[in-house]
Amino acid sequence: MLFYTTDSNDHGLPHDPFKAIVSPRPIGWISTRSKDGAVNLAPYSFFNAISDRPKLVMFSSAGMKDSAAFAIESGEFVANLATRELAEQLNKSSAPAPRGVSEFGFSGLTEAPCRIVSAPRVAESPAALECKVTQSFSPKGLDGTISENTVVIGEVVAIHIDEKILKDGMIDMALAAPLARLGYLDYAVADQVFQMRRPRMPDASDV
Repeated sequence: MLFYTTDSNDHGLPHDPFKAIVSPRPIGWISTRSKDGAVNLAPYSFFNAISDRPKLVMFSSAGMKDSAAFAIESGEFVANLATRELAEQLNKSSAPAPRGVSEFGFSGLTEAPCRIVSAPRVAESPAALECKVTQSFSPKGLDGTISENTVVIGEVVAIHIDEKILKDGMIDMALAAPLARLGYLDYAVADQVFQMRRPRMPDASDV
């Protein structure tokens, strides 16, 4: 088995395998609006839900990019559901467009108004979370070194769901086909679903 310590990162492989191991990861397709009205849309693979009560989500930006900057200055952002159907548009929205140029335009996507936050959501996405920023910070390592990443945490204050992905009152993952980020340039689609009930007995004998 290959083993290496991360202080040297001497894995001997062509590419760093770290993000390939921590996968699949949901993609935070973050839309924001700056205080002066500029709109930004970008995908973030360092994204996840971190709490249900209150409902909190986070994304981490490598450097102070527009999504993080706009979210922090406006106090708001939207997390749009990334799907297989929208994969090409999502990829286009990752282009390094200059500040003030909306990725909605060259990605072929439509801005839809939100109900509570000023940032737009992606009209073509079947679900979106309107969020208000609760925290932002730069995490640090064991030696106290501050990461170049900026973590933005937001509380979900409103949710949009397109009825086309609902079945029997629940979101049908096969219909939604959410897009996930793997390592390297790889992606995956959640279109095959199975269920498992959690054990109730301490020895898991009721599974």
